[in-house]
Formats: sequence, C-alpha cells, structure tokens
Amino acid sequence: MNLRTPLDTFDRLAAHLQTPLLFVLRAYWGWSFAQTGWGKLTHLDRTTEFFASLDLPAPKLNAIAAGSTECLGGVLLFLGLFARPVSVPLTFTMLVAYVTADREAVQAIFSDPDKFTSAAPFLFLLVALLVLAFGPGQWSLDHWRASVADKKKGAA
Repeated sequence: MNLRTPLDTFDRLAAHLQTPLLFVLRAYWGWSFAQTGWGKLTHLDRTTEFFASLDLPAPKLNAIAAGSTECLGGVLLFLGLFARPVSVPLTFTMLVAYVTADREAVQAIFSDPDKFTSAAPFLFLLVALLVLAFGPGQWSLDHWRASVADKKKGAA
C-alpha cells in the first residue's frame, strides 16, 4: 500500500519545476552574459579605458579576457554545453567585477545587503553559481550528450 501525504505529492509536483526553471535561468542569463561580453569586445577601446580607470593591470588584455569569457561562456551557458565547467570562469569573472567595479557593494554585504544584491554582477554571479551547483538541467546539450553516451555504453 502506497501512503502518500499531501506534502509528498506537493514535493513531487514542485520537483517538476526544476528543469524548466534551470532552462529559463540558464538561457536568459547565458544570453545576457554573451551580449555583455560581445559589447566589451566590440567596444574594446571604451572597455579598456574603463578597466584602466579601475587601475587594473594590463587593461586591454583584461578587457579581452573578460569579454571573451563572458561572450563564449554565455553562449555555452545558453546552450547548456559544458555548463558546469564554464560556470567556474564566469563566476570568477563576476567576483573580479565585484571586487574591482563594485567594491563598495562587497564591503556593504552585511551592513547594506541591498547594495550588494542590486549591484550589476549579482544576478550573473548567482546564476553561474546555481548552474555550477545544480547543473544545466535536462533541457541542455550536456544532458543530451550524457544520454547519448549512456545509450552507447548500453549498446556495447
């Protein structure tokens, strides 16, 4: 006899939100990462000037590195391809953005959390960390690659 409580049923139904939620977060913020990175790369002089104003070493090299990471990483995140590995450099890039461009927000993380969560890098960082922790979900190329690999193992 299967005795399910209403809470068990609710949990089972709520679990069905995981795949679409991860897809929406990954696709929206992957696309946003790609656009932001593309903007840095296509306006390299302006990005370099901004990075120089932050006293970053080798501002042009850092502008290219950040823009490339965001652009390529964003496309991969959008597709859900190598999503967990690419979330690591995206996370690092957002941490650097916080420390360099939004230092006041980092310093106010406990005294004024709204300042931290309203800073530009916050949602980018949050989504990169969510994908790192939970993966890209079933609606991703990573999931498709894994299922193809599993079928090949089963056929062998």
